[in-house]
Amino acid sequence: MTTMTETSARFREFKMPDVGEGLTEAEILKWFVQPGDTVTDGQVVCEVETAKAAVELPIPFDGVVHELRFPEGTTVDVGQVIIAIDVAPGSGDAPAPAPAAAAPVQEPVEAAGSGDSDAPKGRTPVLVGYGVAESSTKRRPRKGASAAPEAAAVAAAVQAELNGHAAPAAAAPAPSVPAQAGAQDGGRPLAKPPVRKLAKDLGIDLATVVPTGKDGIITREDVHAAAAPAVAPGAAPVPPAPAPVTAEAPAAAVPASARETRIPVKGVRKAIAQAMVGSAFTAPHVTEFVTVDVTRTMKLVAELKEDKDMAGVRVNPLLIIAKALLVAIKRNPEVNAAWDEANQEIVQKHYVNLGIAAATPRGLIVPNIKDAHDKTLPQLAAALGELVTTARDGKTSPAAMAGGTVTITNVGVFGVDTGTPILNPGESAILAVGAIKLQPWVHKGKVKPRQVTTLALSFDHRLVDGELGSKVLADVAAILEQPKRLITWA
Repeated sequence: MTTMTETSARFREFKMPDVGEGLTEAEILKWFVQPGDTVTDGQVVCEVETAKAAVELPIPFDGVVHELRFPEGTTVDVGQVIIAIDVAPGSGDAPAPAPAAAAPVQEPVEAAGSGDSDAPKGRTPVLVGYGVAESSTKRRPRKGASAAPEAAAVAAAVQAELNGHAAPAAAAPAPSVPAQAGAQDGGRPLAKPPVRKLAKDLGIDLATVVPTGKDGIITREDVHAAAAPAVAPGAAPVPPAPAPVTAEAPAAAVPASARETRIPVKGVRKAIAQAMVGSAFTAPHVTEFVTVDVTRTMKLVAELKEDKDMAGVRVNPLLIIAKALLVAIKRNPEVNAAWDEANQEIVQKHYVNLGIAAATPRGLIVPNIKDAHDKTLPQLAAALGELVTTARDGKTSPAAMAGGTVTITNVGVFGVDTGTPILNPGESAILAVGAIKLQPWVHKGKVKPRQVTTLALSFDHRLVDGELGSKVLADVAAILEQPKRLITWA
């Protein structure tokens, strides 16, 4: 799928590209440019979030931003034009920006399709260059014809806000009641999307706001005036509060009396929910536990931190646990497999893409280290460090989360002893690592304080039976108890 089109020799359009695997839409998180800004080939113009990750989009040509088709927070179908660029500025008057009627702004009006005339009916564009796929996404029903004037007015207000000029006058005459001057025929007040968001953040009902803008449009000042407390006679007026400065995922202000907060489920969080439900009710999970003395492993970690061959990489217990799991898989390769439901086959994997569950502001993600089985300990340490840093920065790519075979989730960092982890779809096993604590332990016939942790291994019982799962968990525990087995068993 092409991601840009030419509307003339002067103006070029950039479409929402395929930025993930098997996805059909993305949410615009943040614009880094505005109309009138100069851009160059390769410059990042916005950040979008798919169901898998947040991705920055570079523009593929030079020019001046003519218009932004969608505001921040809008979910856009792959293939829809999101920005228009004037590639020959100064060569004449620019045409008026195209109306953004397809933008599902504020109101739950579904975004229009990609508009590709050559796309087969019943098929939708997908990401990562896989062509088209049969449409399986259920769309919300569009509003009836009575909602069309409302959507058009909102779209016009959006475009006006984006291009820095006043919104066009509403077609319907303003009612005679001042407090209702900003309302449309259906009773919905007229306001630009940023003003609606401001009102939502401040907890203001736009129906109670007296509009002062042209043609009965409610302005920011009107909202601030409605939010300001009453001023006693002779008291100094309270200045209007500035518009809230938000980060990637702005949260609406919650009144102190509120008993509930509703948070839309979308992007990564929505994908996690769907994947976990699918996994929990598709693969028959079995979880086994073992508590192990890891005192010698903790001593090895301390020694490796001082080793010059490990200089520049992060050494921690997770590194040794990851290596122990890789050795256990090498000794029990049948565990590294997947269930093919369509063909009723077990797919044996002769490589290990080791997933590491990472908590991020956007939710839990599981990037994986490709071909982890081939890496030396320093290489594995470097890969782990890079994976964690990238995840914390929110820069994990969809490709980094695809193709995992086995996963480790470290719940011990939260002080949790253990858990029953749910398999990632398409994987056969997941190892949960609990907190490492100093506990009384029988060592060489005497009770001594030792570093102890609990491991939990969940596996797909369709392809991993109890014996195989037990062997893998026992091998990991044995290596952590006697790390020299990393050498003798490798």
